[in-house]
Amino acid sequence: MAKGYWIAHMDVRDPERYKDYIATAKPAFERFGARFLVRGGTYEAMEGKGRGRNVVIEFPSLEMAKECYNSPEYQEAKAIRQSVAEGELVMVEGYDG
Repeated sequence: MAKGYWIAHMDVRDPERYKDYIATAKPAFERFGARFLVRGGTYEAMEGKGRGRNVVIEFPSLEMAKECYNSPEYQEAKAIRQSVAEGELVMVEGYDG
């Protein structure tokens, strides 16, 4: 079964409050088997608009990635994130070839 991924590109307006998002999201990530492959760090925008924070999270499957996003735990965290950051979040099914 192919894994599922969240790929997020965010500009954080309030780094202190963003810590609340991270803490609130943690139970959902743990519950759905999330593994952080990229979490911030140095980056170079080679094409298109770069954002200040880039994150790649691996899940056991795309279905589990979706379930995590739609879970009550993550929805609470999402409300915090949306108040302190803006950006893009996509879910992608991994290549299992």
